[in-house]
Amino acid sequence: MKRKVKSSRIRVLLTFAAIIFLALLAHTLVTGITMWVLIRIGALAVSGIAPAPYMARFSVLSLLVSLIIGVLISIAVSQMPLKPVRDLINCMDALASGNYKTRFHVGPISRKYPPLVKISDSFNKMAQELESTEVLRSDFVNNFSHEFKTPIVSIAGFAKLLRRGNLSEEQKQEYLSVIEEESLRLSYMATNVLNLTKVENQTILTDLTTFNLSEQIRSCILLFETKWAEKDLDLMLHFGEYTITANEELLKQVWINLLDNAFKYTPRYQSVEIQITEKEKTLLVSIMNSGSEIPLEKQDMIFNKFYQADESHGTQGNGVGLAIVKRITELHNGKIWVESKNHITTFTVELPKCQ
Repeated sequence: MKRKVKSSRIRVLLTFAAIIFLALLAHTLVTGITMWVLIRIGALAVSGIAPAPYMARFSVLSLLVSLIIGVLISIAVSQMPLKPVRDLINCMDALASGNYKTRFHVGPISRKYPPLVKISDSFNKMAQELESTEVLRSDFVNNFSHEFKTPIVSIAGFAKLLRRGNLSEEQKQEYLSVIEEESLRLSYMATNVLNLTKVENQTILTDLTTFNLSEQIRSCILLFETKWAEKDLDLMLHFGEYTITANEELLKQVWINLLDNAFKYTPRYQSVEIQITEKEKTLLVSIMNSGSEIPLEKQDMIFNKFYQADESHGTQGNGVGLAIVKRITELHNGKIWVESKNHITTFTVELPKCQ
C-alpha cells in the first residue's frame, strides 16, 4: 500500500515537471519563431549593428510578445492541474448548500492518479451517506409526527366523550383504558428518543455492576405479559443462570426493545424463543420470533436511526429502538446481528462477560 502511494506521488510530481518543461519549451519555440519572422521581414538585422529605432522597436516588441505568451501559457498550464480542485470546491459548496445529490467525478486523465480517484470516491460516499441521512431524517419527521398525533387525537377524543357524560360504567372504564394505553404509548416513544440522544452522546461506559443476566431478561419478559398473553404466544426460554458485568440500566433497554419487536411482529398462536449461549469470554443472547421475514437488503439498514423496515407503517414504532440497541451493544464492546429466513427472524447480541 505504501509503495502504491509513493509511486502515485512520484507520478504526480513527474507530471507537473513535464507540464512546466513543456511550457518553457513552448515559450522558447514561440520566441524563436517570432525572431525568425522579424528577421524575415527585415525588422531585425543579423549582421552588423541594427539602427537604433529598429533595436528599440524590437526590444519593446519582444518584451510584449514574451509577456503575453508567458501569461497565456501560465494560465493554460495552471488550469490543467487545478481543474479537479476547482470542481471539488464547487461540489463542496453545492453539498454545503443542501444539494445532497451532488457527485464529484474526475476526468479520464485524472483517473490515472490514485489520490484523485480516492478523493472522488470518498466525496461521493460522503454525499451518498448525507443524502441517505437526509431522507431518513425527513421520513422520521413525518412518521414521528404521525405516530405522536395518533395517540394525542385518541386521548382528546375519548376525553371529550367522558366530559359529555351519560356513559355507562363499562364505557367509562373502556375509554379510560384507551386513554391510559395511548398515554403510555406517547411516554414510550418520547423515552426512546431521549434514550437514543443519551447513548449517542455517551462515549465511556459507567456504572458497571455484576448482575444476573438471566433474571434481567426474565423481568423484561414479564413487562410485556399483556402483549404475549393477548396473542397466546408460546414462550420458549432456553437458558440457565448467567452473570455479566455491565451497565444494568442500559442493558435492560436492549432486551426491552428486542422483546418488544419480537412480540409485536409475531402472529397470534406462534412462538418466541430466547436462548443464551456461553462462550469462553462472551455471552450470546438470541431472540427468535416467527412471522414475516426482513428482506436481506434491509437487514443492515434496520440498525440505522429513524429507519423502519415496515414502509407501510402498519405497525407502531418510530425507528429508534434498534439504533439504541446497536449503540448500547457497541458501548459494551459487543456486537449485534440479525438473520431472517424461513419465516424465522433471530436477533443475536454478543457481549463480553466482563468489561
